[in-house]
Amino acid sequence: MKIAVIGGTGLIGSQVVKNLTAAGHEAVPHSKSTGVDIISGRGLDEAVAGADVVVNLTNSPTFDEASLAFFRTSMDNLLAASHKGGVGHFVVLSIVGVDKVPELAYYRAKVLQEKVLEAGPIAYSIVRATQFMDFMDAVLSWTADADTVRLPATPVQPIASKDVAAAVAEVATGAALNGIRDIAGPEVFTLDEVGRITLAHKGDNRTVVTDPTAGMFALVKGDVLTDRNAHLAPTRYADWLS
Repeated sequence: MKIAVIGGTGLIGSQVVKNLTAAGHEAVPHSKSTGVDIISGRGLDEAVAGADVVVNLTNSPTFDEASLAFFRTSMDNLLAASHKGGVGHFVVLSIVGVDKVPELAYYRAKVLQEKVLEAGPIAYSIVRATQFMDFMDAVLSWTADADTVRLPATPVQPIASKDVAAAVAEVATGAALNGIRDIAGPEVFTLDEVGRITLAHKGDNRTVVTDPTAGMFALVKGDVLTDRNAHLAPTRYADWLS
C-alpha cells in the first residue's frame, strides 16, 4: 500500500512513516522541507499522486484565531489534490474532546478540520488523541517562573507519541472508519498532579501551585476525557519519564 504522510517529518509523522515502512508499506513523508506547501498548494498533486491513503499530520503554526484559516485552507487544498489523485482513504489526527471546548480558538479550528473532512469526497478516518506526554514540559513552561509552576486541576489522560503513531498507522492501513476513534493513555491525572510528578522526576524543586486560571487548559471545563469505548495505549507516564 502506498501512503502519503503529510507532515511526515514531525514528531508523530516520522514515527508513523517508520511504522508503516516496517510493516512493508510504501510510506512517503512530505513537508515543507520536501517541497510540499499545503497552504499555497505547491507540490501537493505530486505528493499524493498514486497514493492509496493520505495521512494528514500537519499542524497550525499558531493556536489563535489564525489557526481556523490554516486548517480550512490546508484541508481544502489537500482534499482537492487527493480527490484528483484518486486517493481512497484520508486520515487526520485530532484531539479527544475537541468539540467540547469552544472557548479555545485552536480547538474550534480542529473541529473545523474534522467537519471539512467529513463533508469531503473521500472516505475518511479521524483519530482523536489525548494530550501527548512529549509536550508536558512545554505545558509546564507556559505558566512557570523561577520558583513556581501554576497549573489548573484539569483532568488529563496523557499518551506517548509512539503510541499515537502506532494507532495512526493501524488506522491508515485498515478500512476507512468514516468516523472517529479515540485513543488515550492508560491513566487519568489532574494537570497539576502531572506537574508535580514531572518536576519530582527531574529533581526540580519548584512548587506546583494549583491555579484554576493558569494557562490554556484553564479554559477546559467539565469532562473531556475518553469514554469507555476508547482504545487505551500501553505506556504509563512513569515508564515514559524513565
